[in-house]
Formats: sequence, C-alpha cells, structure tokens
Amino acid sequence: MKFASYRDGTRDGQLMLVSRDLTKAVAVPGLAATLQEVLDDWEGVAPQLEKVYQQLNNGELSDAADFDQSLCESPLPRAYQWADGSAYVNHVELVRRARNAEMPPSFWTDPLMYQGGSDDFLGPRDAIEMASTEWGIDFEGEVAIVTDDVPMGVDAKDAGQYIRLLMLVNDVSLRGLIPNELGKGFGFFQSKPSSAFSPVAVTPDELGDSWRDNKVHLPLLSVYNGEEFGKPNAGQDMTFDFGQLVAHAAKTRHLSAGAIIGSGTVSNKQGTDHGSAISEGGVGYSCIAEVRMIETIRDGKPKTGFMQFGDTIRMEMKDADGKSIFGTIDQAVVQYQGPQAD
Repeated sequence: MKFASYRDGTRDGQLMLVSRDLTKAVAVPGLAATLQEVLDDWEGVAPQLEKVYQQLNNGELSDAADFDQSLCESPLPRAYQWADGSAYVNHVELVRRARNAEMPPSFWTDPLMYQGGSDDFLGPRDAIEMASTEWGIDFEGEVAIVTDDVPMGVDAKDAGQYIRLLMLVNDVSLRGLIPNELGKGFGFFQSKPSSAFSPVAVTPDELGDSWRDNKVHLPLLSVYNGEEFGKPNAGQDMTFDFGQLVAHAAKTRHLSAGAIIGSGTVSNKQGTDHGSAISEGGVGYSCIAEVRMIETIRDGKPKTGFMQFGDTIRMEMKDADGKSIFGTIDQAVVQYQGPQAD
C-alpha cells in the first residue's frame, strides 16, 4: 500500500491512500483519519485498507481524485520517535579520512545513531528556512523505515518483521554548527534542524524484489540546482541493514508504533577509495559534505560550497520501469524572516 497525508489545518494531516502509480488518491475516514491511527492498529486496520487500495488501483472508486503531491505533508507530520543511523560506513570513513582521523574498529560492528527532533517535520515541498548560510546548509539523501511496536531487546534477525513502511528523507544538516556541538560531547541538536520526508510512505511489498535483506536495492536520485548530483544504490555498501538498525534502537527501550529510523546518507564506494562524481563516470553523492571530503583528500582543501539561498534539491527513487515509487522531495533554501507577529 501507499500512504500520504494531505494538509487539512490539523497537526497530523488527512490520511490518503495513494494508487500504485501515484495518479489517484482517496481519503478513508471510516477506517482511519491519520497515518498514526493506522500504525497504532496495523493488524486490525491494514487488511481493510488493503481492500480499498486494490479498488483504488482498479479504478473502482468514484470518490478517488487526482493525487496532488503539492498538498502533502510528510507522511507522518510529527512522530513519537526519529532516530537516524549512519549505516553507510563509507560515508563515515570519508569524514574521518578528510580530517586525518583513524576509523575505530567498532564503527564496522556497532551502528552510529542519534535521536533527532520529530515534532516538526517539513513537508516534501516545504522550503528549507534558515537564518544564515554561514551555518553550512547541506542536504542528505536517505531511506527511512517506520516501525510497528518493537519489543526491547529484539534480535536483529527478527527485527525486520516490525518494519511497516518505507520513505525517503532529506536530513537537512548544518555542517558549520556540527563541530562545536560534537565537541561538547553531547551530540547533535541545533545542527540537525527539521527533516523532510517523501510525499508517500509505502509498505515493503510495493518494492517487490528490490526489498530484500532488509535493504532497498535501488538508486537514490538527487538533483541539485537542476543538475544530476547522485544516484548511489541504497542496497550497496550498506554495512548495517534496517533490521540491525531497529535492533540497535531497541536495545534498551521499547519502540512505539510510528517510530522512524533513518539509514544515514546513502553512499557507495564505487570500486575506489572514495567514489566519483557522475561527471567522472561514477554514481555521485547524496550530500555536499561528501564531495567536500573527497576534494580535501584529493586536493588538500574543499572547493565546493554549501547551499545558498535560492538553491534547490530534488530527491526521488524509481522502480525498474522508471516509475516514481515515493513521489519527490523538492525543496528550495530560503532566508528565514524570524517569528511573525499574530
């Protein structure tokens, strides 16, 4: 199934079932008003929604309307949990190499993960509002999963059964604020503002054979200022699969239905020590920081700047037939004007 949340003046939006080809959508108020309601009673509601979904795909619903991605909030406009991993250790390794720091062996066996803010997600077409470009505004293309209730201490090999939905993420990062925050030894906060998620969240079966081993084996496409920036495969070089990430998050706590866990920046080695841009025959990157790391490794210093006001980033994932699966994240960076008086 495919789900979206339309803006309707409420905090959690109006749940919409979306057709497989992303052309039609229908509200299902008799079954659930919001996506969180579905997740709270998945076993009870999902079978009924599946029947409506099949009718939607078959063109049998007279109340179905054209699906409009511009009306979408993130599928979960707010969530009980947003934990972001760093499953592509190639990305982490590049960060450390760029500053001549050794990679601790534990990074290959124990996932990195931070707890992000989940009370104010951006919609997939919302502007990225920032007060200053001196903060080093960057995008990060990722895949995320949404869980059912997960018991504390679940084993990684069993954790996949609790994955209910998948989405794409633009995990906005402020690179200029990160060093001082991490230097305090207490983790990210100001340097990780609101993230944006794809218009549509999908059940794993919608990916067919592209969903296996708790990984999405498809390229994540990023277009920066109208030019192709990255197309790394999300199933390649993923050191920790989503089952391992869920188990890591649940080691010391139960996870509630609707918890979101991100993969971290999708990054491929591409058969070299540091990959290469699309213009050089590679698959490119999912964030500006990774380009700057490679420039530092190669040339001694970075030359590519971070995002400026007016810059745009578009993210998408397509199936083997070239059809969009999740819809598109399409955002522009704009200057924040400060709190507005009522």
